[in-house]
Amino acid sequence: MIERIWLDVPYAEKDQAKKAGARWDPAAKRWYAPRKGMTALGPWAAAADVPDLLPGEDRTLGDGLFVDLVPSSCWFTNVRFCVTPRDWERLRRMITRRAGMRCEACGAGEDRNAKRWLEAHERWVYDEAARVQRLKRLICLCTDCHTVTHYGYAQVRGLEARAFAHLVKVTGMSRPEARRHINAAFTLWDLRSATAWKLDLSILTDAGVTLKRPPRAAERRGVAAATLAAERGVPQRAPSPADAGEIAARIAVERGIALPAPSPADPREEASAAAPSPSRASKVPDPREEASVPLLRRIFRRGR
Repeated sequence: MIERIWLDVPYAEKDQAKKAGARWDPAAKRWYAPRKGMTALGPWAAAADVPDLLPGEDRTLGDGLFVDLVPSSCWFTNVRFCVTPRDWERLRRMITRRAGMRCEACGAGEDRNAKRWLEAHERWVYDEAARVQRLKRLICLCTDCHTVTHYGYAQVRGLEARAFAHLVKVTGMSRPEARRHINAAFTLWDLRSATAWKLDLSILTDAGVTLKRPPRAAERRGVAAATLAAERGVPQRAPSPADAGEIAARIAVERGIALPAPSPADPREEASAAAPSPSRASKVPDPREEASVPLLRRIFRRGR
């Protein structure tokens, strides 16, 4: 077996690394230095591997496929936003490797032609009394299962029918059962979104993973608006200091996370959007009715 000089190259930096002389190993799905002494590749020198079992991780938590909505008060505090790009690459590599390069929900592998990739997803537990959102597991999901998991984001991207069909196929639920499951997930999401949660990522820090500051709560709406606009190809004005999170937001598009909505232009609409309406938030439309439903306002009304 050839001894590789492995590198830790974040996806966003792959072109830079390639220009500096890095090579791609398609079997290992990892970049490497073709020979020793290539100082230009120093910025991507490999760190120690992340352990397959993170300290305190519960590998039994949240098996299978289900809608797993992140409270709006926790948006942009997912692992990818909270760790450095190089540490994210280390985590992603560990998660896919220990899963045997298969989705842990449906068993599918990557398929470039089908645009199906293997992606990392977090499983959280919520301590209601202490108001703590604690990371307890990282799981490998394929693009299709990940789309189901972030069902609200699937809706605003026009992928609800596809996500619904995949949920039914993988779980064996009947269509009415799947509808009830989705409604229950949105009801729970609405309740949890009313709480400001403290973040506990100790299973990462205890494994030597470096954290960075995610976008602050006040910045998240601008980040979300920029992300959604970038995905839809909507021209944006020149960035201002308030848009500092836009670069990070574009990264989110690659993997798919739940996003809050942009601010309404009319102050009267903003006041209306802020008013609690659990029945609106928890009702899931039939995919055939998607075009007539103001999904951004209905789903992400708490994105402040």
